Amino acid sequence: MGELILELYSEEIPPQLQIEARKQLKELIEKAFLEENINYKKIFSYSSPTRLSLIVIGLPDELKIKSKEIRGPKVNSPDLVLQNFTKAKNVSLKNLYEKNTDKGKFFFLKTKSKKVLIKDLLPSLIPKLLSMISWKKSMKWSDHDLSWGRPLRSIFLLFNNNKLPIKFDHLDSVDYITIENDLNIKKMKVKNFKEYISILKSNKIFVDQSERKKIILQKINSIGKSKNFKEYINQNLLEEVVNIVENPNILLISFGKKYLEIPEEIIISTLEKHQRYFPIFDSRGRLTNNFFVVTNKKDEKKLIKQGNQRVVEARLADAKFFWDKDRSKNLIKQITNLKAIMFYEKLGTIYDKTQRIRQLAALLSDDLNINKEKIQVAASISKSDLCSDLVKEYPELQGVMGKYFALSQGFDYDVANSVSDHYLPLGLTSEIPKKPFSYSISIVDKIDTLVGFFLINEKPTSSKDPFALRRAAIGLLRIIIENKLNFKLRDLISYAARLYNEQGVDTINKKTEHEVLNFIKERMRNIFKIKNIKSDIIEASISSHVGDNFFDLYKKTILINKHINKEIGINAINSYKRAANILEKANKDISGRPDVVLFRKDEEKTLYEKINEIRKAFTVKESDKDYEKLLIKLSDAKESTDNFFDNVIVNDENQDIKNNRLELLKMFCSTFDNYIDFSKLEGL
Repeated sequence: MGELILELYSEEIPPQLQIEARKQLKELIEKAFLEENINYKKIFSYSSPTRLSLIVIGLPDELKIKSKEIRGPKVNSPDLVLQNFTKAKNVSLKNLYEKNTDKGKFFFLKTKSKKVLIKDLLPSLIPKLLSMISWKKSMKWSDHDLSWGRPLRSIFLLFNNNKLPIKFDHLDSVDYITIENDLNIKKMKVKNFKEYISILKSNKIFVDQSERKKIILQKINSIGKSKNFKEYINQNLLEEVVNIVENPNILLISFGKKYLEIPEEIIISTLEKHQRYFPIFDSRGRLTNNFFVVTNKKDEKKLIKQGNQRVVEARLADAKFFWDKDRSKNLIKQITNLKAIMFYEKLGTIYDKTQRIRQLAALLSDDLNINKEKIQVAASISKSDLCSDLVKEYPELQGVMGKYFALSQGFDYDVANSVSDHYLPLGLTSEIPKKPFSYSISIVDKIDTLVGFFLINEKPTSSKDPFALRRAAIGLLRIIIENKLNFKLRDLISYAARLYNEQGVDTINKKTEHEVLNFIKERMRNIFKIKNIKSDIIEASISSHVGDNFFDLYKKTILINKHINKEIGINAINSYKRAANILEKANKDISGRPDVVLFRKDEEKTLYEKINEIRKAFTVKESDKDYEKLLIKLSDAKESTDNFFDNVIVNDENQDIKNNRLELLKMFCSTFDNYIDFSKLEGL
């Protein structure tokens, strides 16, 4: 069985590009081998900053290609078409035969089965796959046409211990790998995969990213245990660092304890985001003045340690200076400075935005029974920290710094907390604001953003969402659902549009209010998918939902999904199904308004009374609706429908009675559809 080794040696590729290319290379080769019916045992893809490697184990030496029938041009096609087909397939006209299909009569060609050596197939296959790798960012260099993540320097390709010759753009494959150590460059021949890994390791290169990760974690844990540090690793940072080094070494470094006086978020951000270092916490979870640095070589002369310590201390000194200066600036007075910060050119400044959300928050406070004066203060200062030098230096800490500034200036905790929490949630499953002031400001901030961009008709497309409006809508829904909120969302959207107009923003999109509400409703699909709701239930719920109460939509959808295969759900669906099937066969325009005078059977009257009983339950205030009890009522209707169908002939000889019974069934189905659109559930 054969072994294929491919290594693409380049200049250093950034972590995310590297990870994506590694994944693509493996997927492309797997797909190609599947299409070509090439069997293998295992495929491994590795990467380091300078190497993208692929190893395939257990390849056959040859491939048997079965005969197959190929359809050619239609009979009576122009001669030129026929000639082009035979030329492309390298056959003569006598090799073709005619055959009838459901689309007419065509010429066909039957290929012969044959055996192909894998070593002859790969040289044409591999360059094609390499050209299919898609880079989010790529570059060309010199006078070459090749676009790659970083300049590609050589291609090492071996099959069954022999060099496999290919040409990829300006590069020809070689049978050696390049080892570069400072200015010393070696070219080393390799016979097989085992030797490939061995040579790299002997030169302190660990090409297997999982092995590098294991080394980093083992060294960090070893030092951590000896120093009684708490085990804490930012997994996203770890993934990035793993793909920056080839030979991971760990340094334990410290900075001056005086910097622990500033908010720990500044220190953590300095270490993680700005320097890619790991902060260290003590056994009680408190931030220490120590941190780990992952380096690409050992620090025998302590120069790397000293250099990194100086860099961190310099950054923290700047941060402390900004912190001391910024926290003394009155947040209320900073509001006017927001006029110099643009929210979006067509939508005004951040100052304009804070004035809008201040008024929106006042309106929302009535629905949520929150102190109007305090929530307006919270809205007013929600963006004030954007004026600070600290946030300009650490933009990822917007809101967080505002909270600290507010607390240091004596604002109530719930007001200060809303400054940081109103940016939440940051992702599909990340933390949401839980306190009333926090989620209220977050709600109106997101509504303001959604309405603004819809007003100027800069809406998301199927492929682009530059202003993260989908994320804003999903975040809004999560806040509503997880905090179990009921408020007049439509009124807030309408008021937001009016506030923009009052500030001089022209309404380009006249359907803004309708489209924003519908856009938010469509994002419920994402919420339901996270909850593993069945696709037919999602469609049945969303397509039938009217209004702006998305917490209710969520509650009844969850309940349907919970009971769909239980007695309650089965009874409700079966009752609806029997009625819907009869209505479908009748194929008539039916309004759902039966005349009680035309009832001839007690079962008709009983069913009519049952429908009205259910309808009455739907008319209660939304805040008082119990959707589980409503679903049980729908389920309990089965007895009435069963008695109706067992004892009543819908297709009565009297046309008026027949039509009236159809109207009764339509009324029944329409009542059920007030819950969700039962017709869209599978099996109906």
